[in-house]
Amino acid sequence: MNETQIRMYALICSHDGIKAREIARKLGVEKKEINRLLYLAPFIHELCYQDLEDCWHGLIRQARPHTGLENFCGYYASVERFQRQMEEAWLEELKDGCRSIGRNLNDKRGLMHSFLDSRSVMLALFKDLESLDVSSWEICFELRIRKGRHVRIYADVLVITENRVFSLEFKMKDTIDPEEELQAVKYAKYLEIIFGPSYEVIPALVLTKAQDLYCWQQLPDSTAELPVCSGDMLFNLFDEYIGFLD
Repeated sequence: MNETQIRMYALICSHDGIKAREIARKLGVEKKEINRLLYLAPFIHELCYQDLEDCWHGLIRQARPHTGLENFCGYYASVERFQRQMEEAWLEELKDGCRSIGRNLNDKRGLMHSFLDSRSVMLALFKDLESLDVSSWEICFELRIRKGRHVRIYADVLVITENRVFSLEFKMKDTIDPEEELQAVKYAKYLEIIFGPSYEVIPALVLTKAQDLYCWQQLPDSTAELPVCSGDMLFNLFDEYIGFLD
C-alpha cells in the first residue's frame, strides 16, 4: 500500500459511503486512477465493498466504536462490558467467536489456559487504571483478519483507547525470545492502516510468568525498540503513553 492507497482506504472507512469521484476530489487524484486503485489496492479490494448506489464502504469503520471489527475477533466488547462479564460466559463467547473466524481451538498446548491467563492480566490492568474512565475503550481478543490472498493480520489482544491501539502479544513464559519480539511487531504497520491516521499503534510483548519486568528491547537487526513487560507491570506501558500516574 502506497500513501495514496492508504489515504483512500482511510477516506472510505471513515465515511458512511463515499463515491469514487468524491475520493478523487478529496485526494486531488484523477478519477481514472482512483477507479484503478479501488480494485487493485489489497486493503481496499479485500476490506471494502461497493453498494448498489456505487458508494464505497469499509468492513471496519475508522471511528469509535469500530463497527465491523467484531466480525474479525474471537471476542470484542467495550471494556465496561468485559469487566462485568463472568469468566465462564466470557470464555464461551470467545470460543464461539473463534469458531466463527476460523481460529483453531486445539487445546493440546493449553490454549484455554492461555485465554484465561490473558483475561486475568487484562482485568488486573483495568483495575490499575480505575482512576481513568476506560469504560468506552474497546478490547479485542484473538484478532484474525484474513481476507483473500493479501491481507493477514493477527493479534492476541487489542486495547483501543481514544487515540491509541495497544497490540499485546501474550506468552506464558518468563524469558525474552527475540523471535517472539519480532512476532509482537509483525502486524503493527498493518494495524496502522486498519485504524487510520487518528490512531497510534503500540505493540508490546507481555510475559505472564515473569514478575516486576518492564523494559525496552532493541529488535534484532534494527534500531527500533519494543516494550516488554510482565503481566503485573503492564500498567507501566499504559502510563508511559497516557500518564495516569502523574
